[in-house]
Amino acid sequence: MASILNNLRLISDPTRVRILRLLRVEDLSVVELQEIMAMGQSRISTHLSQLKKQGLVVDRRSGKNVIYSFNRDAQAVPDGLVQILELASTEVVEIGDDYAALQLVVAKRSDRSRAYFDELAGKFGRTYVPGRSWKSLAEALIKLMPPMVIADLGAGEGTLSQLLAQRATQVIAVDHSQKMVDFGTEVARKYGTDNLEFRLGDLEEPPIDSETVDLAFFSQALHHAQKPEKAVQSAFRILKPGGTVVILDLLKHQFEEARDRYADVWLGFSELEITRYLTQAGFSDIEISVVDREAEPPHFQTLMAIGRKGMG
Repeated sequence: MASILNNLRLISDPTRVRILRLLRVEDLSVVELQEIMAMGQSRISTHLSQLKKQGLVVDRRSGKNVIYSFNRDAQAVPDGLVQILELASTEVVEIGDDYAALQLVVAKRSDRSRAYFDELAGKFGRTYVPGRSWKSLAEALIKLMPPMVIADLGAGEGTLSQLLAQRATQVIAVDHSQKMVDFGTEVARKYGTDNLEFRLGDLEEPPIDSETVDLAFFSQALHHAQKPEKAVQSAFRILKPGGTVVILDLLKHQFEEARDRYADVWLGFSELEITRYLTQAGFSDIEISVVDREAEPPHFQTLMAIGRKGMG
């Protein structure tokens, strides 16, 4: 009787219900559960310890990680308890988002090339090699880009726009600061970059005609938008059928000073939020991953998301 009562007590907590529901679908590490549930490691570990002690979950070691699984032994977790868990989960509003975030985590596991590149990127530049730099690599990759019409949304002073203009048919750089637009325009004039045009405008309503752009770029700009979902919808509007949007932005963080220091409206975004913005705007073939983590505190991380506008 004590075991049954303890089990009922455990699954009366919404967080433990979320964990058990996720582990019924997929075996997960603490780090993956952190990412899905947007909770601290100590909190999740405490719940897992309680669930393991009662026999509702089991664990195993895989390399450096400990992987947790739902205990499918019918003696440890009878069918009646599973049915109660299913009923309890209908009252936990976060479960829908948990499943969407779980899909992102599972997709990352299969991205072996991304894992390899992350390891390689961590080594790049540690040892001095004459002539090797991120700038030279970027310049080379830009030359391989096919000529296209590009919108740099939230362009600032236009550093990226200048780089893209080396190869693009046209680059339209949009920023809401008149000073930034004037500065970028002067630099483009000075260097004779005739295919680069700066326009004063807002991210949420860029002054660009519908279906005229091949590539829309948000480079560390979306967290300055009052309504980021509207900015992504506008990117969909200006793209030609078959066009692509690229978002580089901060992963959600807790560095509140960024609001005053950098005029940030949002403290980054979760992968789930960016995926939702893209999906709701109409994009498909969405790819998203964390591509960088700064070594210095507060250790900002950068998300890269790519979405494509259908041909129909």
